[in-house]
Amino acid sequence: MDPRAPLLRLVDLALPPRCPGCGAIVEADHRFCAGCWDSLQFLGAPWCAACNLPFDFDRGPGARCAACLADPPPHDGVRAAVAYGDVARRLALKLKYGGRLAAAETMARAMARLVPEGADLLVPVPLHRWRLWSRGFNQAVLIAHGVARRSGLPVERDLLRRVRATPKLQGLGRRARAKAVAGAFALGPGARAKLQGRTVLLVDDVHTSGATGDACARLLKRGGAARVILLCWARVLAEEAPLD
Repeated sequence: MDPRAPLLRLVDLALPPRCPGCGAIVEADHRFCAGCWDSLQFLGAPWCAACNLPFDFDRGPGARCAACLADPPPHDGVRAAVAYGDVARRLALKLKYGGRLAAAETMARAMARLVPEGADLLVPVPLHRWRLWSRGFNQAVLIAHGVARRSGLPVERDLLRRVRATPKLQGLGRRARAKAVAGAFALGPGARAKLQGRTVLLVDDVHTSGATGDACARLLKRGGAARVILLCWARVLAEEAPLD
């Protein structure tokens, strides 16, 4: 018997596990209550072969959505654990602005099921140094380490750098968002040697317009990556969905 067991039971009584979404008492850490769980829309196949946008029905192998047929993305798919909604939003805000670091582990557990075979490394989307200084952490790095613990993939946090601060993209159109992040990222020292022929999982919390992911994917591929797949907690499926 673990000699710490009595103490751990006292801790559980004093600080019982809480639902990451609403704070209700649940059976174990990182588990959602029934209400929050039912409201989450978990994403997966069938989906667009190019961007992984979920389809209502299976359209067959290689089927692409209308947007990808018109303008193929620079990445090799967006694998998101859930659709962006009230519960997914609350969890993302708790992590990013509330400092609830355990939320990164909750996200990573849901994201780990989407790690594809053949992936080589995890690259978190970087923050600009001023935002990192003010926030104290990069949520993408925390999530990436949570995924790494389940997948065994290495985390390469210095392959990408954000060399220019960017404004908030909320409320901007697609072209304005792309312009805002243009030139904001650069490869870190030695990145090209680590990227050659590799399949990279670019990790972030929420995928919205895709401007950031597209900019990073282009840069990683120019650096030698064979494939760049975006891996995130939540994906905004409707352009009008509120982010804050």
